[in-house]
Amino acid sequence: MCTTERAPIKQSRRWVIKIGSALLTNDGLGLDEAAIADWVDQLASLNRSGIELVLVSSGSIAEGMARLHLSSRPREIFRLQAAAAVGQMGLIQCYERNFKRYQLNTAQILLTHDDLSNRERYLNARGTLRALVDYGVVPVINENDTVVTEEIRFGDNDTLGALVTNLVEADLLVILTDQDGLFNQDPRLYKDASLVSQIQARSSSLEKMAGGSSGTLGQGGMLTKVRAARMAARSGAHTVIANGRTSGILHRLRQGEILGTLLVASQEPILARKQWLAGHLQAKGELKLDQGAVTMLCDQGKSLLAVGVTQVNGSFSRGEMVRIKNPDGKILAHGLINYNTQETVRILGQPSHAIEAILGYVGEEELVHRDNLVLL
Repeated sequence: MCTTERAPIKQSRRWVIKIGSALLTNDGLGLDEAAIADWVDQLASLNRSGIELVLVSSGSIAEGMARLHLSSRPREIFRLQAAAAVGQMGLIQCYERNFKRYQLNTAQILLTHDDLSNRERYLNARGTLRALVDYGVVPVINENDTVVTEEIRFGDNDTLGALVTNLVEADLLVILTDQDGLFNQDPRLYKDASLVSQIQARSSSLEKMAGGSSGTLGQGGMLTKVRAARMAARSGAHTVIANGRTSGILHRLRQGEILGTLLVASQEPILARKQWLAGHLQAKGELKLDQGAVTMLCDQGKSLLAVGVTQVNGSFSRGEMVRIKNPDGKILAHGLINYNTQETVRILGQPSHAIEAILGYVGEEELVHRDNLVLL
C-alpha cells in the first residue's frame, strides 16, 4: 500500500536507523544472530535502492552479559562498562560477517555525547562519517559505554540516534522498537487506544501520549523516542517509530506503506540547520573580508576561503562559530570555522593551495564551508 501521506519517507535519501536491544538479543541470552542477519538483508536492500545508511545499534551490554555468563544486569558502572567492552566485539563481528555477504564494508564508530557537544570533535566526527558514507561504507554506531561516566541507560541510543541524524544531516531517523509506534494513550491500560499514524514532531500533545517501558535490559520507553524525534527535527529530519518485529519493516517503509508513527519535521533540513547556526551558537570571533570574498559569498553562494580574509579578531577553536563581516564592518554571516585563531592568522589572505606549506597540514581547503555558513 503506497500513499502520498508517506512522501517524506519515500523522498528521503539518507537514513539513520536505530535498532534497540530487544530486537537484537534473545531476552538477555546474547545476540540473536538470525535476527541480525535479517536486518542486514533489509539494510542491503535499502543500499541497493540508493539509500545512504548509518546504523545506530544497541546490544553490546546484552551480548557482554551472555559472554560473561551474567544472569542479571550489573549495577556497578565499571561492570556495565566491562560487559559493554566484551559485547561490542561480538556485536561488530556479527554485523561485519553479515554485511560481507553483500560485499558491503562496515565501520565501527563509538561515540559519547561529549563528542557531539564539543565543536571540534563534532566536526571531526561529521567529516569522518560523511567520508564513510561517500565511500559506500555502512557506519555501525554505538555509545562508547566503556568510557561514559554517567549511568548507562536503556533508550539512550534513541538520543544518540537523533544526535547522529543531526550530525550527518540525514533526511530520516528510523527508530525500531518492540512496539507498533506511538499510541494516543497507553494501550496496556486502555483498550480503545489507537495508533497515531502521523503527527508533527513539534506537537504539544506528544509527551502526554508517550509512556514508559519496563524492559529487563534497561530503562526507557516511548518518551525517549518522542524526545529523540524532536531533536532530529531540529535539523529538518523526519522520524519513524515502528515495530522492528514486523516482517520486512524497512522495505515496507521504503515503499510508503503506513506502518508505525511518522513524526514530521516542520522545516526543510537546510533551513533548520541554517537557523540553528544563526541563532543558537555564541560567536567566538570575527573575520573581516575583502570585497571579492563578499561577492563570492553573497552573489555566488561559495564557501569562504582564507585568501579573502583581511582581519581576524577574537579567540576561537576549530568548529566554533564566528561572525563574518564586510569591509565596512557590517555582519554578513555566521559560520563554523575550520581552523583555530592562531592557524587562521597564519593563513590569512593566502590561497588554499598554500595552507599545507604554511601549517604543515590541510584540515579543510575552506576556512568556512558553505554548508556551515548562513547569510544574515
